[in-house]
Amino acid sequence: MSNNGMKVNTMAKMMAKGETADVLFWVGCAGSFDDRAKKITRAFVKILNHVGINFAVLGTEESCTGDPAKRAGNEFLFQMQAMGNIQVLNGYEVKKIVTTCPHCFNTLKNEYPSLGGEYEVMHHTQFLQQLINEGKLTVEGGVFKGKKITFHDPCYLGRANDVYEAPRALVEKLDAELVEMKRCKSKGLCCGAGGAQMFKEAEPGNKEINVERTEEAIETKADIVAVGCPFCMTMMTDGVKTKNKEEDLKVFDLSELIAQANDL
Repeated sequence: MSNNGMKVNTMAKMMAKGETADVLFWVGCAGSFDDRAKKITRAFVKILNHVGINFAVLGTEESCTGDPAKRAGNEFLFQMQAMGNIQVLNGYEVKKIVTTCPHCFNTLKNEYPSLGGEYEVMHHTQFLQQLINEGKLTVEGGVFKGKKITFHDPCYLGRANDVYEAPRALVEKLDAELVEMKRCKSKGLCCGAGGAQMFKEAEPGNKEINVERTEEAIETKADIVAVGCPFCMTMMTDGVKTKNKEEDLKVFDLSELIAQANDL
């Protein structure tokens, strides 16, 4: 499949040609269906194409990892979804998975092994940092020079999996100034969407969590909030709109920033 000059193979097509992919890109529900998150998917694919990574997606064979079901307490549905995915992944003898969603990342990495799904799973920020470290990806500086960028730690990337360094290393590669919010890294504040909260109505209170988090981002006087999660993207974007700060504070996924820096 080619879309806007992007080359994306499916595992099924590659197998039919007797080929295998080095990396499976797990797109995730948000990256497939949410209009804003689709832009993250495209940016990441452009980088993979640019570097020449031999990757493929599952396409219509990919189902939800089961994270929302599990977090909402439906263990039965989670196991059904997980077993279906594991059957497909093992059928293709997948070894390495990269995903732009920390929820998928956490579930595939930590909850699939006990059900028979053992894979090397990486979040896209880790994968991009590895490509830079190996010299396969260079980041053209200049576009973000003089800009202040703050990074919002996704719960399932940071506290759940101790990945703090990779996303920050990417911000520094952009030649921008990294400014931290008062609650960051292991003390980071949730955007309010995790644990299947994304899919339910707000509870009584005087302020939404995403508004509280957005206020912390505004305090840094950053030009850009960098995120590494499609749920965080929704919550932080909504928070910025609530505060009428769309002109002053932009919200981008790190892969979008890397793609922009390389004019992809």
